[in-house]
Amino acid sequence: MALRPVQVNIKALDSSAVGRFWAEALGWSAYSPGVTTYVGPVGGLVWPDPVAVCIDVVPVPEPKTTTKNRVHLDLATTSTAHQAELVARLQALGATPAHVGQGDVPWTVLADPEGNEFCVLEPREIYRGTGPIAAVVVDCADPRAVARFWSEAMDWTLHEVTDDHAVLRSAKGVGPYLEFLRTPGVKTVPDRVHLDLLPYPGDDKEAEVVRLRALGATDLDLGQGDVPWTCLADPEGHEFCVLALP
Repeated sequence: MALRPVQVNIKALDSSAVGRFWAEALGWSAYSPGVTTYVGPVGGLVWPDPVAVCIDVVPVPEPKTTTKNRVHLDLATTSTAHQAELVARLQALGATPAHVGQGDVPWTVLADPEGNEFCVLEPREIYRGTGPIAAVVVDCADPRAVARFWSEAMDWTLHEVTDDHAVLRSAKGVGPYLEFLRTPGVKTVPDRVHLDLLPYPGDDKEAEVVRLRALGATDLDLGQGDVPWTCLADPEGHEFCVLALP
């Protein structure tokens, strides 16, 4: 039994506008199968996507606070010229420069039209072949402990773990990485961005939830009411959802 991350959930006041931004940013398409805006590879809505970790933009009534998100996306580039072109194109789409204490670094930190931070990375060999999203990055206090939970929760492979950094990726070697970075500070507001996980066909969702609780996950009441998914938090309080199979 194991789970797989299938999408990054982003809360937004205007989910359609934010969804369109991310679709254009990634070269993907925006789909509206319901109240959310789903962003995935072109060619028609496929859920779950067999390779990509897609984006689901969910409408909420509350705007983002000034607090930096604890989960963000890193976008891949293939050359310095590509990085410069992508940054310019993203700003033309409505992205703005973001200052999160990064100092003088080779990557560019931006925010989407509702203030969700993300990075446009300089070309790195490790991210060739990931697709437009190089990594989903999570701020945490203890990368070793958090990676231990997530590596047991999912079927992804743990590639690297140190006191400051931990890296996981699909065992198939496709799609983005999941990275945990040691970051000062403590959580003060609910996460604006989180991961959604899905069981494999034939696995029992409720049994998976029980297994996650045994690993240290806790139940989370976000006012979701009676819904087919289960909201949980990892041992450091990062929210995530376990979705039901279609």
